[in-house]
Amino acid sequence: MSSGTVSWANLWGPPSAGLRGRSKPLPPSSSIRRRRWGGSCWDGGRKILCACTVRLRNWGDGPPAFDTCNSSISKNLGVRKDVGGESDVLIECKDVHKAFGDKQILRGVSFKIRHGEAVGIIGPSGTGKSTVLKVMAGLLAPDKGEVFIRGRKRHGLVSDEEISGLRIGLVFQSAALFDSLTVRENVGFQLYENSKMSQDQIAELVAENLAAVGLKGVEDRLPSELSGGMKKRVALARSIIFDNTKEVVEPEVLLYDEPTAGLDPIASTVVEDLIRSMHMKGEDAHGKPGKITSYVVVTHQHSTIKRAVDRLLFLYEGRIVWEGMTHEFTTTTNPIVRQFASGSLDGPIKY
Repeated sequence: MSSGTVSWANLWGPPSAGLRGRSKPLPPSSSIRRRRWGGSCWDGGRKILCACTVRLRNWGDGPPAFDTCNSSISKNLGVRKDVGGESDVLIECKDVHKAFGDKQILRGVSFKIRHGEAVGIIGPSGTGKSTVLKVMAGLLAPDKGEVFIRGRKRHGLVSDEEISGLRIGLVFQSAALFDSLTVRENVGFQLYENSKMSQDQIAELVAENLAAVGLKGVEDRLPSELSGGMKKRVALARSIIFDNTKEVVEPEVLLYDEPTAGLDPIASTVVEDLIRSMHMKGEDAHGKPGKITSYVVVTHQHSTIKRAVDRLLFLYEGRIVWEGMTHEFTTTTNPIVRQFASGSLDGPIKY
């Protein structure tokens, strides 16, 4: 079975690796196209991710430090030999540790994300929830431990051209839209860069994806003209767009980092319902082309826990201290989870 890779155009925010080269320019109107410098993209004086060749990083005794889109799969992934009977496991983290300087963030995190699951990662602030997402997506390498994508061990950062089988999209807490690009250019960014689709085809597909998240007629607006909730939905549309002209389109796992942060209750409900509506739960193990087969949500919001996920992982001090279904969240006897659920100041969680 082929393994998966990160959809680089779906990873938005500060770049974690050097990028160079372009396969296809953005539309002539794009200000990004006029701000190329030294093989990277610059927007408003800051370096941005541009979905080009990625810099590989070793995760131990794995591949070389650099590679390009023509690299062999064997250089970047090692086949795991003990996955028999678990073909529905899309992503697995096994004893993952991560530190930043002297601060230990993750202390042996292990879990599996299976086909069809809607999983929430919850816990106090600063306990490593966003770090887990970035490790899953390949933006961060674990200091110790292993990450498996469809049974194959991931060693470094790889590009979409190298491996097929699973797309992974990451929606950051901030919408992380390119300020100088229109909504159309933001949503269609990866297609302008990495597909053979015409601009008319991309524009039509962008409009369809915006309509799917409840946004019509905003294609020519800039991010500064949108509300916070609208920006979140634009980022969501960007994360689910794919080249529908391909004969084979891999199923996708979406990773959401605080998707309702900063939104009012009504806007939060809209986003939570959108997350649910795009989830193709119950499909076969390969999923339908372009559909979201599984997703993981990092959240503090009780409404998101209730409306958007089925299974919960509770992360505390860098470890998963509790797992359970959503309906068990308020009935568990675990003192850490009970305190978090109730918002009480009395308990093992100290601030």
